[in-house]
Amino acid sequence: MAINVRIPQPLRNLTGNQSTVTAEGATLDLLVANLEGAYPGIKDRMLDEAGQMRRFVNIYVNGDDVRFMDGLGTSLKDGDEVSIVPAVAGG
Repeated sequence: MAINVRIPQPLRNLTGNQSTVTAEGATLDLLVANLEGAYPGIKDRMLDEAGQMRRFVNIYVNGDDVRFMDGLGTSLKDGDEVSIVPAVAGG
């Protein structure tokens, strides 16, 4: 099962400057664990100390915000696209 993961610029130093990587996982939490195995440190940038998604990181599966789905329990299937998007604030 190959999931395409779009990596934002602030995290590309962890992925060897790759903007897209491939990982596996039947759910988003398993995908994050597999990403951590391949790219140490990425999990800490995505999840807080309690293992929840950081407030300033948005994650989308095929364009849908996982916060309105099953969060880290969101199911994934072969060919899905996961986008990691840092929140932007301004004033």
